[in-house]
Amino acid sequence: MTGLWLAVLLVGAVSMALKATGPVLLGGEELPAAMQRVVTLMAPTLLAALIATQMFGQGRSLVIDARAVGLVVGAFGVWRKWPTLLVVVLGAAATALTRLVTG
Repeated sequence: MTGLWLAVLLVGAVSMALKATGPVLLGGEELPAAMQRVVTLMAPTLLAALIATQMFGQGRSLVIDARAVGLVVGAFGVWRKWPTLLVVVLGAAATALTRLVTG
């Protein structure tokens, strides 16, 4: 077994152990209200961080390019509560048009 597969198995085992500690430690009790709010906000926060690093990160540098225009157009569409398909199409079109214009 290579070192890479050993690392994958180790990370998987640690992940399962961490996920199991919550139910084991709580023993069927409810989380306190403050902790419940934190847990509720963790998934959207992690998703936003992943999107930001994929959109604007390139190695160890920050890159602002045509994708940022598409993101702004998409965010505006979500804010205006436009249909999801329209938001995706407009964001992609804005990105493509910006790339076309900037060459």
